[in-house]
Parts: sequence; C-alpha cells; structure tokens
Amino acid sequence: MRVKRGIHRHRRVKALHALTKGYRGMKRTTVKKGKEAVIKAGQNAYRDRKRKKHNFRSLWTVRINAAVRAKGVRYSQFIPALKKANITLDRKTLSELAIHHPEIFDVVLKEAGVAK
Repeated sequence: MRVKRGIHRHRRVKALHALTKGYRGMKRTTVKKGKEAVIKAGQNAYRDRKRKKHNFRSLWTVRINAAVRAKGVRYSQFIPALKKANITLDRKTLSELAIHHPEIFDVVLKEAGVAK
C-alpha cells in the first residue's frame, strides 16, 4: 500500500504561508524561498531583540546628556556624582524624569551636588 502525503504537505505549506503573510514575490508564494525568508526573519528578530536593549540605553544616555547640558553639567560628571551621592536611579528613570518631570530632575541634580 502506498503512502499518501497530501494532507501533511498541505498543512505544512499552509503553516508556512501563514508565516510568510505580508512578504513580497516568491518569498510568499513558493515553499523553498518562503522557508529561507522565515528562517532569515527569525535570525533578524532574535538579533534585534538583543540590540533593542542597547539602542534604548543609548537613547536614555543621549536624553540625560541633553538635560544635564542644559544645566551646565556634562554627562561624564553627572553619573559619577550620582554614584558618589548614593543615588541609585537607573538611566531609564533619569531620562523619564528629565523629559516629563524637570523639576524633580533638578532636585536630583542638587542632591548629586553638580547643579550650578
């Protein structure tokens, strides 16, 4: 008796087409190119989940630097002053304070001892 694989193949291809929805050209319609595209997309997604953390930390640093420069202090002076004053706010929090609550950020600057 011969083995019929129609159902299994159709299910596999249907699942692949669900993953390649939104892709253009042969990447969406053919199995081989679609599989390659899905694998590559997964690699990019994995890598960029890691890069995202790096990108946000850079963004927070830039925002803090801009906020402290407006007060006449450099970022490289501000961060060690925070550590010396035992202020344990992370960069994300400092960035949010600088943007949304500048009066509280000014208090942090004074507590750190770098406000001019």
